[in-house]
Amino acid sequence: MPGYLALILHAHLPFVRHPEHERFLEESWLYEAITETYLPLATLIERWREDRLNVRLTLTLTPTLCSMLSDPLLQSRYERRLSALIELAEKEVHRTCWDAGCRRLAEAYVDRFTRLRARWHACDRNLLGVFRALQDQNRIEIVTSAATHAVLPLLGDQPASMRGQILTARDHYRACFGRDAVGFWLPECAYAPGVEESLREANLRWFVVDTHGLTNATPRPRYGTYAPVFTPEGLAVFGRDIESARQVWSRNEGYPGDTRYRDFYRDIGFDLDFDYVRPYLPSPDHRGFTGIKYQSITGGKGGKRCYNPADAQRAVTAQAAHFLEARERQLARLAEVMDQPPILTAPYDAELFGHWWHEGLAFLDAVVRGALDRASDFTFVTPTDYLRRHATHQVARPSPSTWGEGGHLRVWLNEKNEWIQPHLRVAEQRLTALVRRYPEPGELVDRALRQAARELMLAQASDWPFILHAGTSPEYAHRRVAAHLGRFQELYDMLMAGAVDEAGLREMETVDNLFPNLDWRHWR
Repeated sequence: MPGYLALILHAHLPFVRHPEHERFLEESWLYEAITETYLPLATLIERWREDRLNVRLTLTLTPTLCSMLSDPLLQSRYERRLSALIELAEKEVHRTCWDAGCRRLAEAYVDRFTRLRARWHACDRNLLGVFRALQDQNRIEIVTSAATHAVLPLLGDQPASMRGQILTARDHYRACFGRDAVGFWLPECAYAPGVEESLREANLRWFVVDTHGLTNATPRPRYGTYAPVFTPEGLAVFGRDIESARQVWSRNEGYPGDTRYRDFYRDIGFDLDFDYVRPYLPSPDHRGFTGIKYQSITGGKGGKRCYNPADAQRAVTAQAAHFLEARERQLARLAEVMDQPPILTAPYDAELFGHWWHEGLAFLDAVVRGALDRASDFTFVTPTDYLRRHATHQVARPSPSTWGEGGHLRVWLNEKNEWIQPHLRVAEQRLTALVRRYPEPGELVDRALRQAARELMLAQASDWPFILHAGTSPEYAHRRVAAHLGRFQELYDMLMAGAVDEAGLREMETVDNLFPNLDWRHWR
């Protein structure tokens, strides 16, 4: 009995756009992800198509990420970033002339960045259009997520906000891809009963939960995570396969920790003279990543070794084969005890492949080609594909869950970030009151209501409490929440007073310009 493997790559970044600064540190999150993950991933899938490989991949492109990828300002800034990296890499070729290993790597960086710039020009800076074309060619399925990646269970007592997040995502997906989304990525895989009503209204058919969200469902699913269930509302739920997750994600067992791989943290932006790298850093005032790295991970007391791409490729080949063998054994065991073909649902953060794990895309390529070369007894599908082939499943209610640390909401609601929630609750209630206050607004009030909804949703993003919890850029996260709530309050005061400051509104629209066709009536 054949089985299925559903690879799901979740691509998400918070909306970071600062037109008031020529170079802004946190904007580099987008530029790094385009260079190391998104553009190479699109190229890889195109290569699979050209080689006529029978593989389907699921890709989440969140609305905030789509908004940034289609923004002319960020597109032009990214192009300048690529040109700067080429210039830096060329300088590195000369600087490393007495170090054969580093020189070869510097030359490789020149070649890589140059090819990426050529590809960027070839698609006319429209990477979102590339992914849309791949979906139209039936190579991938693109799914959406909450508009600003809000943790939906934290909106459970504010159904208007949950509805606004989901319906805004639906509308934005239509504008970007010319069709309706079928699948939905629950931000942080965070589920609690109650999300289904708005998902059904948006005509969405399925979502993914973490392993325990399905194994602890009521009644307990007969096939665990190896087949979807339907909620009582009729939405299909897929559970993350813990075995395939552990092999990649595990801190101790995961492939990315292999000492032959390139070290993410050792970057010339931190290692070399500040004045030398300063013109090429994300911010002129702070050290940061350039993407040029020369060291392998190298464990133990021996110090760092120069990165060797050939050694890394040998690790990729071996680990891809190991991953495939494990999936084949797993599906063979399941076939013996199931009366329908099992599915292994394997979701990962897209940015793991290429960005955090430099060799990740090569691993993904080796998995796909290896499976087809060895005629593995499984098929690469999307959850939608599986539902078309197998339409009847058990009805069960998933358990509240996330894929965060501990499996619950503590990452996004703890002593470091809990201060956000009371402010959000007040703003959510006030937005609903404003929407009811202005059933038929004029043009200026319509714009103000639209901007108020934008500011609220940006404040609701899961990224800010996560950053505050992790401590990576806490000052920035705090400023962002405060700024969005502050702008919301300004708009609220204007609308309550019946006097909208058009100049002030226009400035807000210039900074936070996502979702141009946002419908604030979703908050009724």
